[in-house]
Amino acid sequence: MSTIIEVSHVYKAFGGLNVINDCSIQVEQGSITGMIGPNGAGKTTLFNIIAGNLPLDAGRVLFDGEDITNMSSNELFHKGLLRTFQIAHEFSNMTALENLMMVPPRQLGENLFSAWLKPGEVSREESEVRQRAMEVIDFIGLSHVRNELAGNLSGGQKKLLELGRTMMTDARVVLLDEIAAGVNRTLLGDLVANIERLNREMGYTFLVIEHDMDMIARLCDPVIVLAQGRVMMEGTIQEVQSNPEVIEAYFGAPTE
Repeated sequence: MSTIIEVSHVYKAFGGLNVINDCSIQVEQGSITGMIGPNGAGKTTLFNIIAGNLPLDAGRVLFDGEDITNMSSNELFHKGLLRTFQIAHEFSNMTALENLMMVPPRQLGENLFSAWLKPGEVSREESEVRQRAMEVIDFIGLSHVRNELAGNLSGGQKKLLELGRTMMTDARVVLLDEIAAGVNRTLLGDLVANIERLNREMGYTFLVIEHDMDMIARLCDPVIVLAQGRVMMEGTIQEVQSNPEVIEAYFGAPTE
């Protein structure tokens, strides 16, 4: 496999406090790579830097060999690098289906002149987007709530919808930030199965922040451990869970 994301010697400080401190990681194309670490390790900050939501102070980020350091999240969206959030960001007053239809960029119907001058093309494109949205909502198992307002969905359903929104674009890499948070075990199983299918059938690469170790164990290889803003180790989940330094970072040194 080739490297699709390379983070090289990145630093980020807030008010003089180094949150990311000479951090370097690589994510291989086609992998589901996990990222774990104690609270305050810098995981979400690093995600925000990779995804273009936060500028770095030093270092660089490459995406498929291209330097994307400090590119905006909008620019990265069009390159196929997307992220989800710990708290789902749905359009509450639109249906689940409409939420999916909003995702594809540069739709003709967004342009007032196109809507006036090319109504046939606008209608045809909208039909294609709707059909794609119907296929996605079936894929993620939400067809029974497709006409429900997104704000009325459960937490787990909103996470599934957010995953579905990545399918409405030409996504190549998806950054998942604690997608299991607040999701019941049944829907979590659906969520994990969908991530596996997207990886296996559609070639998505995933970088996953998660505290649910069962989910990490099922999905991720390799697993990167962050502590104090830098990489402590990388390996299989079995190697990570048996490493004394990782155990101490999570639970503290054993008492005498």
